[in-house]
Amino acid sequence: MRDGKGEAEAQGGEAESTLVPTLSPNATPHASVMLQRLHDEAPPDHFTLGWVMGRLSKRSFGMVMLLLALAAIAPGISIVAGLLLMILAFEMIAGRSAPTFPRRLTTRPIATRRLAGLMQQAVPILRALEKVIHPRWATPFEITKRLVGTIVLILSTILVLTPIPLSNVVPALVIALIALAYLEEDGALLIIALTAAVIVMIAAGAAVRETAMGAKWIGRLW
Repeated sequence: MRDGKGEAEAQGGEAESTLVPTLSPNATPHASVMLQRLHDEAPPDHFTLGWVMGRLSKRSFGMVMLLLALAAIAPGISIVAGLLLMILAFEMIAGRSAPTFPRRLTTRPIATRRLAGLMQQAVPILRALEKVIHPRWATPFEITKRLVGTIVLILSTILVLTPIPLSNVVPALVIALIALAYLEEDGALLIIALTAAVIVMIAAGAAVRETAMGAKWIGRLW
């Protein structure tokens, strides 16, 4: 028979278990958690894109898209990241279950310090966003994969071909939002991100048209 102290401890334990939720073993980790794991498990000197994809399994499309989009924000590697995003988008449109890149790219060593720098900036922001991002407005993401791939392809093309300084930032951020919505299965965020993508594409189209008209006008002066 339990004494009063034992009953109190049991009740306290029950109360504590209701206050502190535990994650289900089948729960899908947030993007920030997966990025932190990549950072913690990365080899000390360098890693490869193939190593990253091997750690991501079925979520490789969304996570590789997010990583490349974050990398594309940096001016020095935005074109390379944009080209890789274009390959990724083509494979999404083709309905592939996971991304595949040329072996020369997947085996190319990347300094681990670059990953550390990226994580230091990205993880805190993702953790803040994940407080309001969660699965909602159930969307058949496998069916919408081709639509997402098409949008990402257009944004990546804008990112790579627009010669204006810092013009890579906005398309890269929108692709990152799309990737985050894809990872978190948040249909509401996906709609917001796709709407932002359409605005970026319209603005880019208007800029191209104005540039063409300006070039034509200058040509007439000669």
